[in-house]
Formats: sequence, C-alpha cells, structure tokens
Amino acid sequence: MASKSMTENALVAVIGDEDIVTGFLLAGVGQKDKKKNENFLVVDSKTSQAKIEAAFKSFTTRNDIAIIMISQKVADEIRYLIDEYHQVIPTILEIPSKDHPYDPKKDSVMLKVKKMTGSD
Repeated sequence: MASKSMTENALVAVIGDEDIVTGFLLAGVGQKDKKKNENFLVVDSKTSQAKIEAAFKSFTTRNDIAIIMISQKVADEIRYLIDEYHQVIPTILEIPSKDHPYDPKKDSVMLKVKKMTGSD
C-alpha cells in the first residue's frame, strides 16, 4: 500500500455536533485555507447526509489531514463510508458526544483491532 504524502504540519479534522467542534476549535484545531476550505463540519438536525458524506470524502482525500475525529453518532449516519475506508492516514477516530455515549461495538477501528488480534 502506498503511503500518503503528508505536509509537515498535518491537521486534525473534526466532524461532530456544535459542542464537539467548538471544543476542538477552542483548542486550536480549526483551519481555513486560501480557498476557504475548512477542516471541520458542525452537524445538527438540519445537516443533510450528503453534506456529511461530502465532508468525510473531502477530509479523507486531503494531503494535509492526518486524523479525522468524528462523533460516533455522526459516524453511524455514514457508517457504510467509514466501513469502506481502509487507509491508515488519515486515521478515523470515533469519539463520544455529550448526548450519545461511546459504544466500542460500533467503532470500526476497534472492530479492526479485535479482528487482527483475534480477541473478543
């Protein structure tokens, strides 16, 4: 498998509810380039699945993103895309949200690790 060329200052992308994204932006994760491309997406009840899919596809093809943090609730909405994604970089990390606790049984990374190690 060919490795993806990364820029020296690789970014973390965030897809989640307003609380999650705001927290990461306050921590300094947010970035907007000259073309107005952002490395985050705030998802609420009005956000279409197509917009979430587009952001995920965009983040997974950018050379400047090393990690994608996505709330597990949002990940469930595009689970088929996450399950089809097999690249190492950017790494997809599912995180809990305030209203939806983390479930390791749904996390694609955890499922891959369990499969590789043969543990249950």
